[in-house]
Amino acid sequence: MPIQLTPRERQVVRLLSLGCTVREAAKVLKLAPSTVDNHKAKAMSKLGTNKVALLTRIAIRERVSKLTDRLSPAEKRRSGRKNDGWN
Repeated sequence: MPIQLTPRERQVVRLLSLGCTVREAAKVLKLAPSTVDNHKAKAMSKLGTNKVALLTRIAIRERVSKLTDRLSPAEKRRSGRKNDGWN
């Protein structure tokens, strides 16, 4: 049975699995960093991890994120990320 994450938790997990920091994810989602951090903590608790690297593996396994997934141009603009070779 797949783990039930809220739509917002799924968005946060996806962005974190793509290498975004909490602050960058907050910019993309237009939320306060503390709100994103709360969604992150709840999602990580549901997924049974406290490590972002493991969160990324679980996100791929649970099909929250794909190995080929990248930030969209709009997400990249809002996050303030530069071209780091990954995103």
